[in-house]
Amino acid sequence: MAVELRGMKTSSEHPGSSFSGYPVLALIALLLLLVLAAWNIAGNMPLHDADRAAKLTFVGLLILPILVLAFLAAGFFMIQPNQAAVITMFGAYRGTERREGLRWVWPWMVRTKLSVRAHNIHSERVKINDLRGNPIEIACNVVWRVADTAQASFDVDDYKEFVNIQIEAGLRTVGSRHPYDDFENEEVTLRGSADVINRELLEELNDRLKAAGILVDEAGLTHLAYASEIASAMLKRQQADAIIAARAKIVLGAVGMVEDALTKLAQDDIVELDDERRAAMVSNLMVVLCGEKDVHPVINAGSLYQ
Repeated sequence: MAVELRGMKTSSEHPGSSFSGYPVLALIALLLLLVLAAWNIAGNMPLHDADRAAKLTFVGLLILPILVLAFLAAGFFMIQPNQAAVITMFGAYRGTERREGLRWVWPWMVRTKLSVRAHNIHSERVKINDLRGNPIEIACNVVWRVADTAQASFDVDDYKEFVNIQIEAGLRTVGSRHPYDDFENEEVTLRGSADVINRELLEELNDRLKAAGILVDEAGLTHLAYASEIASAMLKRQQADAIIAARAKIVLGAVGMVEDALTKLAQDDIVELDDERRAAMVSNLMVVLCGEKDVHPVINAGSLYQ
């Protein structure tokens, strides 16, 4: 079940309009040199009363380039690899800057940096009921990243907390759709269909997290077990099913061996058996082949029929 933000206007990322910071940095360096040179000239001016007013006027004029320097310096910001900056102006979204390096915008524009690197989360173990109502413990590992910075910034309050909650919700949803094990010939089980379950979990999480501009790259179960209160009983059931399956295979193999033995005896004309002796031979061979303990044969010193 996808998470829908009904009644809300969803945001969409678009490129921001920032400038390369290096030309601005060069301009700041030039202005700084001019200010220092002017300050040096003002300091070497004579202090006669006639020139005092001119000197004060000259020093006052230095305030303007200093303010320009402060204005230009306030617009710098740095973008690291796999990082983005969401730009807003007076509360309005003005785009996202993803270009790496030193950037510059008007100082009244607010820059909020977001990481668009891949994040790896190992969820806590969640106790849920599978399709048959059996309590199980399940956990998963998820690799996700921010795909739309505008949605992550404006459509949810805290996108990281949103991811954590939706991972647990998606894990519960997928875990409750299927049985833990294949006791009744189910096509998809949590234990026996890892590829199908992981793909279904990936689709479920992407469907839930697209409202926050989050893309899930990988998702897979890392822990799957019966809850402690039924683990012992389920272990006995698994052991019983394994014994039954093994017995069935042994019986089928024994029947094939007996059939081959009787066919071989008849083809090579080694001995002729009536129905009663054939049945006795089949019974003895089945006991020998299917028995768990070693067989101790009884030697018949008489004829075949005594």
